[in-house]
Amino acid sequence: MIQVPSLILDVAKCKKNIQEMALKAKKHDLTFRPHFKTHQSLEIGRWFKAYGVQQITVSSLEMADYFAEEWNDITVAFPTNILEIDRINALAKRVHLNVLVESVDTAKYLSENLRNTVGFFIKIDAGYHRTGLEPNKTTIINEILKISSAAQKLDFKGFLAHSGHTYKCNQHEDILEIHETCVRVLNNLKKIYSVDFPDLIVSLGDTPSCSIADHFSGIDEIRPGNFVFYDLMQHRIGSNAVDQISVAMACPIVAIHEDRNELVIYGGGVHFSKERLDTKNEEGVIYGGIVEKKGNVWGDLIPGTYIKSLSQEHGIVAVPSTHIKKYTIGDYLLIVPIHSCMTANLMKRFKTTEGEEIVMMNSW
Repeated sequence: MIQVPSLILDVAKCKKNIQEMALKAKKHDLTFRPHFKTHQSLEIGRWFKAYGVQQITVSSLEMADYFAEEWNDITVAFPTNILEIDRINALAKRVHLNVLVESVDTAKYLSENLRNTVGFFIKIDAGYHRTGLEPNKTTIINEILKISSAAQKLDFKGFLAHSGHTYKCNQHEDILEIHETCVRVLNNLKKIYSVDFPDLIVSLGDTPSCSIADHFSGIDEIRPGNFVFYDLMQHRIGSNAVDQISVAMACPIVAIHEDRNELVIYGGGVHFSKERLDTKNEEGVIYGGIVEKKGNVWGDLIPGTYIKSLSQEHGIVAVPSTHIKKYTIGDYLLIVPIHSCMTANLMKRFKTTEGEEIVMMNSW
């Protein structure tokens, strides 16, 4: 029974998303190293093992520590924070740990302070401009590799990129153009450095590219994460259909304002985050899309019905005037989030469509 904002997980849809991405990786002879920052759950992580997944990606050392209970090969896809050197050493004693390096200073510090062997990828900026080395910075790359070659505990694995700017695309063609650029950048680096490092790996990992693209020539590994749930943002840019979104927020209706064609729900920024979409149409900016309730699952988006604003605990939902009388106080709405990673991180637990509860790391 829904009494407070609750994150509902459709287990069947989630497992199907995992299966489809695993099959795609197998089709293209790619190592599938999914990013677990989206679900942050040992239970959901186990579902991947049914499809042969043995290696994972996380976004923090804390998350790596959590998943190290059941996973032995973990890449932390975030620039190395040298202040956590003790945790790096402790984790590297337990599992095969890979970290990201993009500066000479970081490489030097690791070479001098590691007590256990750690693999590292050089993070490459393939156009996102958030972090990473631009691919033409070969002088810095060479210096990092010189340091690692002389170090006993620092093992070069290859090059890694994340094309996060695909999230800002509006059509498949734009996503594919970014993907092709990333593939080209990584292959160029592979061609240059595989002479000295014949076993180096090139790895890419954004959900839009991994969902849409069908060309991965020269790529060794993919690391998508959001695909496990998908969301409204991914749907709007064409990564997935609505029926592939495997999470929805259930939020009670606490007030109705017929004069404004608005519902007030118990569900705000502390539940959804304030991620938003500018639809560039009559809806304008939206913070979540309301979907049809079909028993304990959900159907398609309800036209003209969406979260128009969020405060801390409140959500204001726009409803067509012809539908406002269909809703009652004490009922609840099912809402697909704009960004499922952020929503899940805030909620910390799932109610499944099978009547169970799944907790995430750091749940309370």
